[in-house]
Amino acid sequence: MLKSRWQYILAIAVGFLAVAASLILLAVLLIYPKLPGLDALTDYRPKVPMQVYTADGALIAEFGEERRAVVDLAHTPKILQHAILAAEDDRFYQHGGIDTMGVLRAALSNLVSGGAKEGASTITMQVARNFFLSSEKTFTRKLNEALLAIKIERSLSKDQILTLYVNQIYLGQRAYGFAAASQAYFGKPLEKISLAEAAMLAGLPKAPSRYNPVVNLPRALARQHYVLHRMLELHYIDAAQYDSAMNQTLVVRKTLTANTQVGADYVAEMIRQAMYDRYHDAIYTNGFKVYTTLRKRDQRMADQAVWQGVEAYDRRHGYRGAEGTMALPDDTPERGAELDSALQDTLTIHDLVPAVVIYAHGKLVRAYAKDVGYIDITGEGLKFAQRLLVDPAQNKLALRPGSIIRVEKTAATGAWRITQLPQAQAAFVALDPKTGAILALVGGYDYNENKFNHVTQAWRQPGSSFKPFIYSAALEKGFTAATLVQDEPITISPAETGGVLWEPKDYEDTYTGIVTVRQALTHSLNLPTIRMLQAITPGYARDYVQRFGFDASRQPPYLTLALGAGSVTPLQIAAGYAVFANGGAEIKPYIIDHIVDQNGQTIMRTVSQAPKQVIDPRNAFIITSLMEDVVRHGTAAKVAQLGRDDLAGKTGTTNDQRDAWFAGFQPNLVAVAWIGYDQPRSLGHGETGAQAALPIWMTYMAEMLKGVPQTPPTPPNGVVSVPINPLTGLPVGPGETGVPEYFYQEGVPMAPNTSSTNSAPADSAVKPGDNTTSPPGAPLPQ
Repeated sequence: MLKSRWQYILAIAVGFLAVAASLILLAVLLIYPKLPGLDALTDYRPKVPMQVYTADGALIAEFGEERRAVVDLAHTPKILQHAILAAEDDRFYQHGGIDTMGVLRAALSNLVSGGAKEGASTITMQVARNFFLSSEKTFTRKLNEALLAIKIERSLSKDQILTLYVNQIYLGQRAYGFAAASQAYFGKPLEKISLAEAAMLAGLPKAPSRYNPVVNLPRALARQHYVLHRMLELHYIDAAQYDSAMNQTLVVRKTLTANTQVGADYVAEMIRQAMYDRYHDAIYTNGFKVYTTLRKRDQRMADQAVWQGVEAYDRRHGYRGAEGTMALPDDTPERGAELDSALQDTLTIHDLVPAVVIYAHGKLVRAYAKDVGYIDITGEGLKFAQRLLVDPAQNKLALRPGSIIRVEKTAATGAWRITQLPQAQAAFVALDPKTGAILALVGGYDYNENKFNHVTQAWRQPGSSFKPFIYSAALEKGFTAATLVQDEPITISPAETGGVLWEPKDYEDTYTGIVTVRQALTHSLNLPTIRMLQAITPGYARDYVQRFGFDASRQPPYLTLALGAGSVTPLQIAAGYAVFANGGAEIKPYIIDHIVDQNGQTIMRTVSQAPKQVIDPRNAFIITSLMEDVVRHGTAAKVAQLGRDDLAGKTGTTNDQRDAWFAGFQPNLVAVAWIGYDQPRSLGHGETGAQAALPIWMTYMAEMLKGVPQTPPTPPNGVVSVPINPLTGLPVGPGETGVPEYFYQEGVPMAPNTSSTNSAPADSAVKPGDNTTSPPGAPLPQ
């Protein structure tokens, strides 16, 4: 009776298995032919983000939803391959897509542990799931996965399957594939990871969010230890390697940013916009590599120079107070986490860390700094904010518990100090005057703080930095560097200004009387410049400056043009000064050098246009000579500290010090610095181009010209040097001593008939006819 019962049960079981097997076979017969094709695998086209690089190969930015860097198996370290096999599928090279032994082992393990804790998905099955299926846990999906794995194994080699896995699997931190994960977690290329790092990465596919070392390092380490133990069991590593890897301290990156090697966010956005205009959404998935004209060293120094310049300006004008306030949470063990959470959206800018004041006193401020913890600020660290370390009853701006401030750690001592975010903005651009290649571009002191690109988008008044273009126009009309011009007060009628009576002044409101053109530009004298523009007419000058690339519609057809009352961008000024540096030839600035597609083929390369001669080379040389005096003993005499004889440039300051400029060059490098407020207002008394902008330019040039041989410009054909009497602007007579001056060969003024004196009365020096250097057909400026 008992025997027949067991026979009955066994018969039912066998029948059930037979039916199940029949159903599975039927399902296979019905499903297998309908499985998707393997084109996505055999013609693998992963979604690869666009990458932007400097000319010398430093990564600037990545654009794309998926961070991925495709590598072939030959360039995947063996330690990583072994770690993956140990963690996911140690019989990968033995099974045919479904590991029956693995299934039995997983089933036994789960039976013993009392739950489904171990899976049996092979690497091939994971590839099938990642490319074709969802992650839902259903019998149908699992069956499809198994059948697809078999199909894949029949179509691809094991190495091809493993290559797909290495590049496609999601590993957290927006990283797809192990090469991207290596950069995301450790900030290094795949070929440089250690055994310990390889084991950490190999542990991620099982559950990227659970074993993410950024989110939960202890849990990630436990998974890493499991992988290392499996590698030891499988004899991929020996005991010494195991012990070394177990004891290695891992440094995990905490940010989600791409592993950029140089800060150039404004350039990155310029490239993204240009690429989107051409290729649309394909830029985010097609793996373009865009190589810019930037040089890593130039860009880093430009970024540093802008920040130092803006910060120095800001500190000159004192501490403004807290950025905001917040209610302090209760003093519990969780207070630090709550403060970090409250500061989460307040970004650290250029090492200026947001912090919340916990306690404030004249000799001590205790604060909680974001992602740092509690800090004490004393002594020198309090100086900048000292006036606000008082009783709040005495000053409503006084720092108090809950004040949100900025702090930074000083490099010299490691002590903390109170600082603040600048409110002014700055811009800097440098380019090669021979080709137009942009070598450095900083559109503001921090892209996250202000995304407006001040180099290309900010239309500002150039002030006196525009004067060299007016002087160049004057040379074309017959002026020379020795022409005498009055530096005396003048009243301009409304007809000549566009509607208002104008009584312009020199910056220091002092007047020299009679000066040469060279002296007028050297000391940036306004009144002689206005008189020169009167002589050549604003209309002529407005048309003339178009040769330098300026938009005539943005330049006023009035005498205010003499003082830079039009609108320009820093990039336009740089291109304009490049004409002088390039012997009168115009170049077009450009920033994309070439574009490479996902297959490594160059699909676009910029061919710089041949320079176009837009002004007489003699004109360019003489104007450059005038600007050399500006940096030797004029408004930019600080430049002499660089100890070079091949520099030229011009300061620029607009009315009420709303904009401060310095534009200058060496024969092979042009650079422009600007500082001002987005909503124009005064930078403050004394904040001229020489004070606010020139230090930015000098910081950059001092570094970039280290070791560069000096190359002073040489006079072109048709330029002669003649000793003159600067009081008359005329060549000296026989036996007299003069100062050398450059002239067009055919435009050298006649020496006086007598040589009785080295001086002449001021009134006679400006009478028409007394100085033959006045413009032909035009009265001498009065």
